[in-house]
Amino acid sequence: MSDLISYQLEDGIATLTLSNGKVNAISPDVIAAFNAALDRAEQDRAIVIITGQPGILSGGYDLKVMTSGPQNAINLVAAGSTLARRMLAHPYPIIVACPGHAVAKGAFILLSADYRIGVEGPFNIGLNEVQIGMIMHHVGIELARDRLRKSAFHRSVINGEMFDPAGAVDAGFLDKIVPAEQLLATAQAVAQQMKKINMTAHKNTKLKVRKALLETLDAAIEMDKQHLL
Repeated sequence: MSDLISYQLEDGIATLTLSNGKVNAISPDVIAAFNAALDRAEQDRAIVIITGQPGILSGGYDLKVMTSGPQNAINLVAAGSTLARRMLAHPYPIIVACPGHAVAKGAFILLSADYRIGVEGPFNIGLNEVQIGMIMHHVGIELARDRLRKSAFHRSVINGEMFDPAGAVDAGFLDKIVPAEQLLATAQAVAQQMKKINMTAHKNTKLKVRKALLETLDAAIEMDKQHLL
């Protein structure tokens, strides 16, 4: 489907594989490819698996774009936040198969999914914004507040603490970890199990459960557009 996001549909399961350089940077083009892939998955009525390259889901936003000017940074973050909001409201289950590191926007992809599987190993998962001199944006704060344990939320957002995969399960970034060679098979098994869900009930319950969060994110997206990062 795209050089940046490949799309493979098999047995009602759409696998979206991110491939954008060494750290799988999230650029405007990547976000556009993500949205196109989600459009196609919705048309295919498919359960979605999102994954990356061996050792990494994503290292975050494309720093070349983020440092090219304040408005470019604001626009990229707004597009990424809108993608996160879309994932949270997607009518079919979204599973992330995280093959390693997931940093900044990479970690927010985890926080925007319905089920998250990571791999064992010396990997970093978390929000490093304050480490690199960025004030956490409103959407990031609200998404982390909703999906992370309270103690981990403060350590993650305010202190920039990074977690190993086991710690990421405890914090709320991941739901389980498996050996790397079992990652995609485990994600496929979870997807097969989710086929037993009534998808109309899934969609409507998801929107009901996340109603307050989605409304908060809508307001936060607009707030972030008015402030320099």
